Amino acid sequence: MKDILRSILEENGSLTVQEIILHILAAALLSGIIYVSYAYTHTGTAYSKKFNVSLMTLTVLTATVMTVIGNNVALSLGMVGALSVVRFRTAIKDSRDTAYIFWTIVVGICCGVGDYIVASVGSSVIFLLLLFLGQVKNENRLLLIVKGGKEIEIPLEGLIFQYFEGQAVQRVKNTTSGSVEMIFEISRKTYDKKIKQGQPLTEKIYQLGEIDYFNMVSQSDEING
Repeated sequence: MKDILRSILEENGSLTVQEIILHILAAALLSGIIYVSYAYTHTGTAYSKKFNVSLMTLTVLTATVMTVIGNNVALSLGMVGALSVVRFRTAIKDSRDTAYIFWTIVVGICCGVGDYIVASVGSSVIFLLLLFLGQVKNENRLLLIVKGGKEIEIPLEGLIFQYFEGQAVQRVKNTTSGSVEMIFEISRKTYDKKIKQGQPLTEKIYQLGEIDYFNMVSQSDEING
């Protein structure tokens, strides 16, 4: 029994120099696909070139580690113990970034063990999915922020709900003894429809009197770093 366990722990696959180079080059090539995909699906302030370069590096590093481990069980256990000491404190600001990190790890593992077909087919499917869905954003919402005197509270609510025919959602109401601030959420489609009908909302609101300010903010899923 001891001999069997020893043979398993000491089992080590022998790789030629050409195979090692092929593992690393395949990982580097597929990491380029990940780089292009991330750059395409992240625009504006959501895009981080440093993080994108890190994804490429992580792919090659994972493939290198898998190449070193090979079939050596003892070395794999030691590598797991060594990596468990490392703590990563970088905050993930976008849920898509987590998907890209897993993508790089999977590609690195596949290339490290020589499963190039799995890595290529999987990367192709993921690339196409992110190509068509990665830039989907929810920018169809508008926030109407109004602050004024306390006496306009009821007339203002009535005006907003009547103007948007009940399609406005009141999200926030802050009141003091002499003022009130309200935030309404509406769809851009509904607002554009009213504008085309020649019904300006700004004039109607300021006709109530005692309006300190009226702001309109477009909600976006873009994350500022």
